[in-house]
Amino acid sequence: MSFEALGLNPFILRALAESGYEAPTQVQQDAVPAALDGRDLLVSSRTGSGKTAAFMLPSLHRLSGVACGEVRGPRVLVLTPTRELAAQVSGAAKKYGRYVRDSRVVSVVGGVPYPAQNRMLAGRYEILVATPGRLIDQLDRGRIDFSRVEVLVLDEADRMLDMGFIEDIETVVAKLPTERQTLMFSATLDVRIARLARNMLRDPLAINIASQEAKPDIEQRLLLADGLGHKNRMLEHILRGTDVQQAIVFTSTKRGADLLASDLEQSGFLTAALHGDMRQSQRNRALDQLRRGRLRVLVATDVAARGIDVQGISHVINFDLPKSAEDYVHRIGRTGRAGRAGIAITLVENREYRQIKSIERYLRLEIPMHTLPGLEPKSRLERPVDERRPRPPRKWTGTRTAAPGGRPPSRSGEERHRGARPAAAGSKAGRW
Repeated sequence: MSFEALGLNPFILRALAESGYEAPTQVQQDAVPAALDGRDLLVSSRTGSGKTAAFMLPSLHRLSGVACGEVRGPRVLVLTPTRELAAQVSGAAKKYGRYVRDSRVVSVVGGVPYPAQNRMLAGRYEILVATPGRLIDQLDRGRIDFSRVEVLVLDEADRMLDMGFIEDIETVVAKLPTERQTLMFSATLDVRIARLARNMLRDPLAINIASQEAKPDIEQRLLLADGLGHKNRMLEHILRGTDVQQAIVFTSTKRGADLLASDLEQSGFLTAALHGDMRQSQRNRALDQLRRGRLRVLVATDVAARGIDVQGISHVINFDLPKSAEDYVHRIGRTGRAGRAGIAITLVENREYRQIKSIERYLRLEIPMHTLPGLEPKSRLERPVDERRPRPPRKWTGTRTAAPGGRPPSRSGEERHRGARPAAAGSKAGRW
């Protein structure tokens, strides 16, 4: 199928062609026509499958049909969980809508000075991309008018729920016109997403691409580490490999990201850190350098697990394990994008066995164990003793005489220890 077959505005098709887009992905093929028909959508699709274009293309098509006049306020509202994802969505909207007259984009996220945002909100714009916290703040200050919102998009809805944004989302939705189109996109579907959809969508069309499309071409590997020093040596060995174009290294803490980025920089790698304590200008600078190829390694916390779309990332390395299997999937989804191959390497210690098994159960596959020549671990990844199959309880093979009332007579501690039953006069003791 071609983009022309989707029925999009010629100005949008022109921008897609100039951007090098040749054919829509599966999620775009299924979601765009339904969105153009005005249906509410509940879409589940893996990270990197083209969800941003799946909701932005029909939204831009709607904007291209009717002039907005001089009325201010957004016609399309997109909620995202992180600043990085908001920046990605804003960039995509500008790229796809470059020839659409009324498609000005404003981004409202934390970490950006209020005066700059206030000036943008005071002007004309049609698309508002925002994180929930800062959006609520600007709403309370009376700087945003939702009266003409036609389309609401909840991007990465599962992640927003994980981050505790449910009350903010409900507050925003309560202020929107009831006659609107709502498009909800999520990498996973669970009970929480279903409940949110029931409250916010009208007769939605459910599209589950995750069960239809092939998995991305990502080779997954486990490397067993004896400890922190062993991890550091293996990480440097991997990053010095000639097959590494660009890599994202994930840590579990902000301080860990800063320390590891500093160590790698001292070892000669072009490295930067990315985490939630950095100013937005610093985060934008790090991502811009990564996209321009001026960074070879980005050390990040899970703030970067969604919203980074850099095709040059050949490797994702989990220096620390993620908190959940879902976070693991989103981390490794930073590589193998746009049909390219990628490698995801996880450094794991023996004590983290259960977390690995949880990830494997979620993926329904076993991640193969690898070793690095000269850096083999001294230990082996073994199943903990308490996970071995318990022995079945021993069964009584004799006959116990019932006491009055139907209950068997009690036994002394010594008899229980020996496994004997109380013997009646003239009878032989039973045995276990």
